[in-house]
Amino acid sequence: MNIIFVLIPLGLALLLAALAAFFWAVRSGQFDDLESPAWRIILDDDRAPPADPDRGNGPPEAGSSRERR
Repeated sequence: MNIIFVLIPLGLALLLAALAAFFWAVRSGQFDDLESPAWRIILDDDRAPPADPDRGNGPPEAGSSRERR
C-alpha cells in the first residue's frame, strides 16, 4: 500500500513531462506539415550523382582519349 505514495507522484511527473514535450513540439512546428516528408521519399531525384574522380566516372578531361573518338 505504501508503493502507491511513490507511483502516483511518479505517474503525475511523467504525465507533466509528456505534456511539456507535446506542447514544445506543437509550438516549434513539428506538426505543421505531415504529408510532405512521406511524399519526398517517393518522388524521384532527377539530379545526377556527383562525379567521383578517383573511380574514373567523372566528366572527361581535355585531351583524353574519350574526346578524340
